[in-house]
Amino acid sequence: MRNRAVSARDRHSASPGPSFALRANDRPGGLRPPRTFWDRVAGLYDLAEFTNRKVNTAARKRVGELVPAGGRVLDCAAGTGHFSLEAAKRAGSVLCTDQSEAMLKQARKKAAQKGLTNISFAQRDITALPDPDGSFDAVIAGNVLHLLPEPEIAVRELWRVTAPGGRLILPTYLQGKVGVAYGTMIKIYQGVGFHYEHAFTAETYREFLEGLNLDLGRPSAAQVTVEVVEGKVPEGIGVLEKPI
Repeated sequence: MRNRAVSARDRHSASPGPSFALRANDRPGGLRPPRTFWDRVAGLYDLAEFTNRKVNTAARKRVGELVPAGGRVLDCAAGTGHFSLEAAKRAGSVLCTDQSEAMLKQARKKAAQKGLTNISFAQRDITALPDPDGSFDAVIAGNVLHLLPEPEIAVRELWRVTAPGGRLILPTYLQGKVGVAYGTMIKIYQGVGFHYEHAFTAETYREFLEGLNLDLGRPSAAQVTVEVVEGKVPEGIGVLEKPI
């Protein structure tokens, strides 16, 4: 349950430990960046996701349905690739990104096992994407916004690379609705380094997205909807439609 931070989230400064956006060869002397919490748990991440499998499975399916057939898709803070793999069923191409190379290694392995040929991988910082404006028909960033100190920075950057007429899809755990039992499990995760910044409810998540005033000043503003997948840790699927 990544109750992940970005992987880049992908992993932004919200993630425990130092974050990094450069590859080892970009650093002086080719030194490798320090391993983050997400690097350390990459091999066990899917097992943790399994504890909230009903919600995660339903959310993946719904996100896949929201991807335009044949479209260009960017998935940020993709972790081990759950949403990317689902999107690849409909998309023309999928770029699966995360700031953790260890997470991407797991995603590559799963894509290879499924024989997917329309998916590529890259390390990316969700708050500073290198892509030109409007590069993608659909942009996904799943279960990362609640991990970031300033999630609005990430959303605006994701919106920038979303094409006019495209769709920004933001599944986010609603930790403000977590029950006592699962709340205890989250505290255990926190004991080994997991950290989140925001405990959204469906209402506060919608207010956050609407409050960004994306495309303010244009003839038509972004259309915002939030669909809730109920379960142990509910998930709010925020969808923002970008005007043409």
